[in-house]
Amino acid sequence: MKKILTLLLLSISVVYGGTISIAVAANVSYAIDDLKKEFKKTHPNTKVRVILGSSGKLTAQIKHGAPYDLFMSANMKHPKALYREKIALTEPVVYALGSLALLSNKNRDFSNGIYLLQSKKIYKIAIANPKTAPYGIAAMEALTNAKIKKSLRSKFVYGESISQTVSYAVTAADIGIIAKSSLYSKNMSRYKKNINWVAIDAKLYTPIKQGIVMLKEDKEVKAFYDFILSADAKKIFKEYGYLLP
Repeated sequence: MKKILTLLLLSISVVYGGTISIAVAANVSYAIDDLKKEFKKTHPNTKVRVILGSSGKLTAQIKHGAPYDLFMSANMKHPKALYREKIALTEPVVYALGSLALLSNKNRDFSNGIYLLQSKKIYKIAIANPKTAPYGIAAMEALTNAKIKKSLRSKFVYGESISQTVSYAVTAADIGIIAKSSLYSKNMSRYKKNINWVAIDAKLYTPIKQGIVMLKEDKEVKAFYDFILSADAKKIFKEYGYLLP
């Protein structure tokens, strides 16, 4: 009887244990593994396949029929568009608030904040492409409000996503405007606050509301959606430098 019960439970696990595909904005790449691990504790049989990219490109793929089940965007604009076009099944909800930081491979004097970018010793500034990445839009807004964007245009080196921008910030450029969340990954621990990086004054840009939508009606997709909005997920987002909505 015990063996029969065990076989029955295993068969149920197979039936309800599938694979879900999640389109995830690049800035969340640093936190997604911990989010998946936490989700796995309550849904051990669900495999979560993650597709990373800029929110703009992921949205274009979704509109062209990419088989993604859920979309975690870096802003609200793209998920709202998908909802208006009846591609997304749920109205966008904010799951985290992103923020900006300056990052340099070299030790810097960050006492002047964003105005450090005007230094004659800085020749190239990595920045996310505002046409494809919400963090690029926020970066441009911060520079505009600081009244230094025009004078810096010739220094910009554009990354197609925030993860590419982080890479450029420590290789191809002297400094970069990046997602603060990227600084909390294990690979970035060698970069120290106020030596290699500093947060950009949040008064200079609009808080980056990151939205989530479901693209497929499915029990396991709904479970992951609910998890991302849960207290357990919010704790992880906070650990990675996000603000909570």
